[in-house]
Amino acid sequence: MHLFLQWQVDRMFQLKYERLDFLDSQKHLYRKEAGGVVCFEGRVRNHNNNRQVKQLNYEAFDEMAISEGNKILSEAFEKFQIIEALALHRVGELQVEETAIWVGISAAHREPAFLACQYIVDQIKMRVPIWKKEFYVDGDSDWVKCLACQEKGLPHSKHEHFHHQQKSK
Repeated sequence: MHLFLQWQVDRMFQLKYERLDFLDSQKHLYRKEAGGVVCFEGRVRNHNNNRQVKQLNYEAFDEMAISEGNKILSEAFEKFQIIEALALHRVGELQVEETAIWVGISAAHREPAFLACQYIVDQIKMRVPIWKKEFYVDGDSDWVKCLACQEKGLPHSKHEHFHHQQKSK
């Protein structure tokens, strides 16, 4: 029973409506058997596509985002030899320099920690129903294009599809 509860805590994807306190979350990664701890912090930058960004707004389909985020973490445990994995993603209004996403991994060795971290970040960006709207210094705003949609030639304003569905052959 204890192992199951620990498993649920360790493989946790969370949406946060306040500033991310990832320093507290990072403590959950430290284990005696973990020789490699990798953390990724994705921050709001002041530019995108040659435009000056003032702030961002993230919107999410909370229930589906949490479910899909936890699936991604479970997949990472299956694909890589990792010990712990946590992912936090902000929702709501974020200013330049604020943290939008934080992912932390621990593993016995550095390679699986790095690979799992990259996998989780990439999959969250492609599959989790979180949408980003940029607000620019000139007063304009726009929804940021989804890379998975762009690759498939879909308009970026359409997000009714699921990214995790396999492409038809």
